[in-house]
Amino acid sequence: MNTIAYYISDYGFGHAARSVALIRRLLKMEEDLRIIICHSFALSFLRESLKGENRVTFRRLETDIGYELREDSIEPDIQKLNAKYKQYLKKWSLFIAQEREFLQTNQVDLVISDITPFPFEAAYMLEIPSIGISNFTWYTAYQKLVDDTMLKALKDAYEKMTYFFSLAGSQEPNWGMRETKHFGFFARDVDNHEVNRIKKLVNPTGERFVVFFGLGMKIDVDQLERLPIWDSPNCTFIVSTNVRVKRPNVFPIPEDYIESQNYIAAADLVISKPGWGIVSEAVCGNKPLLILERQAAMAEDQHMISYLQKHRFCTTLGWNEIQDFEIGESFIDKMEKLKQNSIVVDDKDRIAKKILELLKKRNC
Repeated sequence: MNTIAYYISDYGFGHAARSVALIRRLLKMEEDLRIIICHSFALSFLRESLKGENRVTFRRLETDIGYELREDSIEPDIQKLNAKYKQYLKKWSLFIAQEREFLQTNQVDLVISDITPFPFEAAYMLEIPSIGISNFTWYTAYQKLVDDTMLKALKDAYEKMTYFFSLAGSQEPNWGMRETKHFGFFARDVDNHEVNRIKKLVNPTGERFVVFFGLGMKIDVDQLERLPIWDSPNCTFIVSTNVRVKRPNVFPIPEDYIESQNYIAAADLVISKPGWGIVSEAVCGNKPLLILERQAAMAEDQHMISYLQKHRFCTTLGWNEIQDFEIGESFIDKMEKLKQNSIVVDDKDRIAKKILELLKKRNC
């Protein structure tokens, strides 16, 4: 049986959710496959999402540090990030040595990482092929936030990827590996019966405009309660569990509910920061997007917004602008026009087939 070590970024739930979509498809397409998931932050979510899959095992591992955000804001805290990153680098050699031993002990045939850097170093030392799957790397994400002199370790690690699977919105450099593959959006499958149940719950008469308002599980913004958007006429809101707004027209996703793509599918509009996870589930479901822009220069955000605007998938709003924003009829009409774009093809089948093809090539 072939073994994949699958590393998932610890920043938020987006990397975990898209990894679930791909892992489910890999297991469905190939019986002779075992996957070891290496992750910590959303490990309970991953366990629940893949419950019953006896070919999946879980290993608690802190994979990366992500961003640090200012209190009550979606803006990065550069000082805190730099301090945390310096501590991360102090353990760099230990991380690599630890993963080298793990890969050898578990006789791993292929390393996949979304998009933790140090496993690529360990895989390279052992001549195990590796695939990076992402719309960004932490090297390019940190370039305007962390001093360039401290980024060499990340750059060196990413240059050791055997393959990079570049996802929608990516503007990564050529990392010097043998091959870069380009893919679009993909997401977890939607349960149509569940979507209909949610619609009846939040919009029983079918006459209201349903808005999914999700800022990502690592954002905690207390002033959300005071935003005028909740008073938008004839609107009902679905919110992620960290959006603590108590109104009769606001429905939080239950904390123990793991298939949030069904709530996105039940909405008429998705409002979010430009995180790939929510964006992909909205785009794959042909939902118009209102993207909240941060003022600070964050490469991942800007690349995603440029991609979405190029393909006319979204309109944008500055974080300061949302303080006075309400949804009116003219805005709803504008959003409806975004739905007239062509349907996006979910790319997880194509990605899974390519992974299995490379794994087969490894064994020839």
